[in-house]
Amino acid sequence: MHDILAGYDGSVSAQEAVRFAKNLAEKEGARLHILTVARPPDWGKLAHERPELIEIEKRHCQDLITELKGELGLAGVAVQYEMVVGQPAKELVLYAERHNIDHVVVGHRGHTAFDRWLIGSVARQVIAYVPCSVTIVRNRLDVAKEHR
Repeated sequence: MHDILAGYDGSVSAQEAVRFAKNLAEKEGARLHILTVARPPDWGKLAHERPELIEIEKRHCQDLITELKGELGLAGVAVQYEMVVGQPAKELVLYAERHNIDHVVVGHRGHTAFDRWLIGSVARQVIAYVPCSVTIVRNRLDVAKEHR
C-alpha cells in the first residue's frame, strides 16, 4: 500500500476513521490523504445565496482540517490534506481515481441522519464505486447503542 485516503467531515465516525487510516499508513509506510468535502446547498436556495453559503461551508471545512492537524499529531506519516466542493461520496471516488489510492477509509455514519436517508450512506456509495479496497470504521458508541 502506497496511498491511503480518509474522508473527514468532523463526525465521531470520521475521527475514528482518520485515526485508523493514520495507524494503517504508519504500518504500511504509506502516504495519508485526508479529504474534506464542502457540500453546496441541496435545495430551496436562491441562486444569489449559493456562493455565500458555499464560502461558509468551505471555511467550516478548513476549520475542520486545522483542528485535525492540531489533534492528530501525524509525525512520521506523510500527509496531504485537501478540501473540495461537491457531494462526499462522488468526490471521494474521484479523488481515489485521480491519485491512484490503494485503500479508502471512511466512517460508518456522518453528521446527519436526514442526509443518509436522502442520498444514501456515503460509505455505501464509496464501496460501490471506488476502484480499491475500502475500510468502514464504526463509531464504538453507535455500535454499543445498536446492541442494547
